[in-house]
Parts: sequence; structure tokens; C-alpha cells
Amino acid sequence: MPRKIYVVTLTPQERSDLQSIVSKGRVAARKRPHAHILLKTDQGPHGPSWKDRQVIEAFDTSRRTVERVRKRFVEEGMEAALNRKKREVKKPPKIDGEVEAHLIAAARGDPPEGRNGWTMELLAGHLVELKLPD
Repeated sequence: MPRKIYVVTLTPQERSDLQSIVSKGRVAARKRPHAHILLKTDQGPHGPSWKDRQVIEAFDTSRRTVERVRKRFVEEGMEAALNRKKREVKKPPKIDGEVEAHLIAAARGDPPEGRNGWTMELLAGHLVELKLPD
């Protein structure tokens, strides 16, 4: 099955914004190369229309990075292509602040008799004895 090709076509405003990012002195480490990728792969009337191979060689990046940046630009917009994806928290935390406080207090306290220190198993058992986690 052939890969889907994502064609980057920048508006004059987007091109100007990207050129501003590239020319700034201080920019996030990931933002500048992604801006370069978008500028060079621009297929619009004012874009250089570089092939992926040219971008990879010029900016010492991987083909996968170039493809990902183009895809995110086409599907999600310029901000998504330039910035890191926000992590989604999939599971709620298993313990709340109260349980965490008891866990920290136990870990900082003296270990059970006959032990040199707390292990994860001992801490888990201690919390079960206190009937704190569900």
C-alpha cells in the first residue's frame, strides 16, 4: 500500500511567521528545524518545493521526521507541526494526596524490624495494613 503524501502549501502569512522563527536568536530546539522543514517543502507559488531527500541532507534529519512534520501541518495546522504534542494522561492516578503523604512518611521513617530499608513490597504492604488504597 503506497504511503499518503502530505503536500505543504503555505500562505504568505504562514511563510512570514516561519521565516521569523528561523531568523530569531532564541527558539525552542525542536521548533527551528520543523520551521525549516515546512519552509523548504512548501509546494506553493513562493516555496522552493524541495524533495524530502534534499531536506534530509540539508538539515541532517530523518525521513520520518520530515514526513511527520508535513503530516501534522496538513492535518492539524502550523502550531501542531512546530510544537511538541501534549501528553495525554490515559489513566487516573492510583493514589491520592493523602495516601501519597502516608507513603512518603513511611518511606522516610525507620524500616520494619530486621530490615535495612524500605522496599516497594514493604511499602505496599504497609499501605494495605493502613487500609488506605482501594
